[in-house]
Amino acid sequence: MMIPATIEELATLVNREGKTVFLFTADWCGDCRFLKPLLPEIEAENPDFTFVEVNRDDYMEVAKKWNIYGIPSLVVLENRQEIGRFVNRERKTKMQINEFLAQLV
Repeated sequence: MMIPATIEELATLVNREGKTVFLFTADWCGDCRFLKPLLPEIEAENPDFTFVEVNRDDYMEVAKKWNIYGIPSLVVLENRQEIGRFVNRERKTKMQINEFLAQLV
């Protein structure tokens, strides 16, 4: 899981080639804390994707621009174009995320 330290680093990840999953989270989010221990397994089971964790509070302007108001939420880009989004205010399970990503392979 990549975690950008600056807005410039995040911009570089947005502009990369290939499929990139941007997982918007926050430290205070209970559903995000529920999901966090599952992330290494989700990454291992989805090798076609690069995963980037975006702290919504650190990058609020990006979250607003991307219409991310509920977390955890996922936005998938391929070659700088959005190809999928799993955005809502509900807790997400490993199975739900894997099923979502399987549609994008």
